[in-house]
This record gives sequence, structure tokens and C-alpha cells, in this order.
Amino acid sequence: MTSPALALDFEPVLHFELPETLKATRPPEERGVERDAVRLMVASGGEFRHRTFGELPDELDPGDLVVVNNSRTLPASVVVDDALVVHFSTRQPGGLVVVEPRLLAGDSSERRFDMPERRILLPGGGLLELLAPFPLGSAAGRLWLSSVEPGTSLDEYLMVWGRPIRYSYVDAPYPLDAYQTVFATVSGSAEMPSAGRPFTGQTVADLVRKGVVVAPITLHTGVSSLESGEAPYPEWYRVSETTAALINHTKSRGGKVVAVGTTVVRALESAVDTSGEVHPSKGWTDLVIGQDHEMSVVDALVTGWHEPDSTHLDMLDSLAGHRLVASAYSEAIRSGYMWHEFGDSLLLIPDRDRGLRIARSSR
Repeated sequence: MTSPALALDFEPVLHFELPETLKATRPPEERGVERDAVRLMVASGGEFRHRTFGELPDELDPGDLVVVNNSRTLPASVVVDDALVVHFSTRQPGGLVVVEPRLLAGDSSERRFDMPERRILLPGGGLLELLAPFPLGSAAGRLWLSSVEPGTSLDEYLMVWGRPIRYSYVDAPYPLDAYQTVFATVSGSAEMPSAGRPFTGQTVADLVRKGVVVAPITLHTGVSSLESGEAPYPEWYRVSETTAALINHTKSRGGKVVAVGTTVVRALESAVDTSGEVHPSKGWTDLVIGQDHEMSVVDALVTGWHEPDSTHLDMLDSLAGHRLVASAYSEAIRSGYMWHEFGDSLLLIPDRDRGLRIARSSR
């Protein structure tokens, strides 16, 4: 139940410090919380509302279209020896792959700053050769364009020798299923398209019952370079003929196109022409959506909470405006929302015609 709207009483900022207590260290199910029971902040109509994710259908209208990413997460982290682990990231044209050599740190890993060996013998007899720093032309950094001879397909190799990519804020190793969404059907992501994780079969059924259509795209995500301030690099995507037609129909009828995650935003904005029509398309997109990008397709966004200085925040600014996004983040920190792939969610429905006010529901 929403309380009366309250005037904004703090200065919105995006250059924030994320408290350690707001980092989700384990899947919500391990905390006794169902996937769709994580918290959902709704920024809409000049107000904030605090809900649970299972109440998402109540925030959308009949005739809206929710577009999800159906990419399935691979166990993309391979332990080479007692000091080296390799994260397999984005596939590139010509059979090449971007990788990140890292230092093994228990069940997790840390960034390495020294120059790695150019030829790496992989467990099981595979061979990885680091060809050049990535993006091409950049100084030697953490990402490398590489060739790999796994002895089988790379996906099959990773299913035998890999494990899910895990960062130090996660308290323990969790099985690959913890890193899959309910939509995951097309293998290819190094890390989970985590905005879709809180959806359950019940949430989808409630959306359909409301008259909201759900449609997939595919975009295979790489490692989380976007969270470290690095520019987005090309990723493979596909927008099907059916999904393109549904988007165009929704727009023509005045419904909202709601993207689930920044990956969906990137795919859809890569598939639209100058007249605003979305076309079936696939390939590598190098589109970078910054604050000066004018959204052609996406009207609203379901997303997780991103780290300070992440380039994802520029994309959110492009959709909703800096003041609304900054205010939502300030409110999230004040209200104890949880960050990262096992954390809470934000629904942005921009409304530039009304001043921002805050409504806080009882929690």
C-alpha cells in the first residue's frame, strides 16, 4: 500500500559509495526469499513505490510488451592451475573469443595486472593463445582477443571443465542453475542476464493474465567490464521476426515496450531504423548507449542496481533522465536495496512531464 507522495528532500547523486551491507552475497533462495519476492522499486508517474517483484504485473497495462533475454549462462570460468583462472567472455567473428586471465583466489578470483603468458595449456588438453589486448589497439589490459583449441566445441568444453563466474562478494560457490533465468534457452552468455532472474513461471502467468505479452530476444553477455567503467564491446544478438512484429504492433497501439535488462535495450536499439521501425536482425552490435542517445524503441526498463561509475548508468540516464535515475539510486541506498546479480530490482517508467516526488510504501 502506497503512502502519500512526499517531496524530494535530498540531493540526488550518482557518484556514490556502495555500502558493503548492500551487496547481495548469496541467491535470495539461500536467504529464504523466493526469486519473485525480492524488492522492486518503481519509479513512475513522478513517484517511487516500494513493492516486491511478483507485483510487477500490477505496474503494467494491458497491451504492454515485456521483452526478455533468453540467453543461457555458460560455466565460463576455467581453473588452469593453482594460480590462474580464465574467464571466457564474448565470441568474436572468425572463431575468436575474448578472455580475461585472472588470479585464482580460493573459489573466486582477482584481477591480475602482470602480463600473462601468451600460450596457456588448458585442462583436458586444450590450448588458448592470447593474440592481442582487447579492444584492438588498446594498451595491454585485462581483456584479450584469443584463439582457442578446446578439442571440441567451446560450449561442450566449458560444460566439462568450467564453472560459473563468481566474484568475491558472493559468499560461496553456487551451482549453474543459480545463474540461469526462467527464460534461458539459448547458450552463450559468460554471465547471467541478471535483470530477468526474479521472474518466475507465476510472474509470467500473471503478466499474460493481465494482458501483457512477453517476447524474447537473444544477446550473449560478456564479462562484467561495464561495471568497471570500460566501454561496451561488441556482443552477439538476435531479434526474431516475431519479436520485431510484436514490438511494432505494440508501438502502433500505444503500448509500452518494457525491456528487461540493459542487454535487451542494446539489442532493440540496434535493430531499429531511423523511422522507428524494428526489423529482424542478428550479428554483433557495437552500439554504445550514452546520455546523448535518444531511445527509439524502449519505453520502460526492468533492471538491477549498477555500481558507481558503471556505463550502464549512462544508458539509464538516456532513458529516464539523470535526475530521476540519481534520485532512485539515492532512495535505494536509503531504503536498503540489495545490489548485484542476486539483489533487488528497479522498474523505470519515465515521465518527464511531472516533477519527481517520492512515495514510500510500508515495508
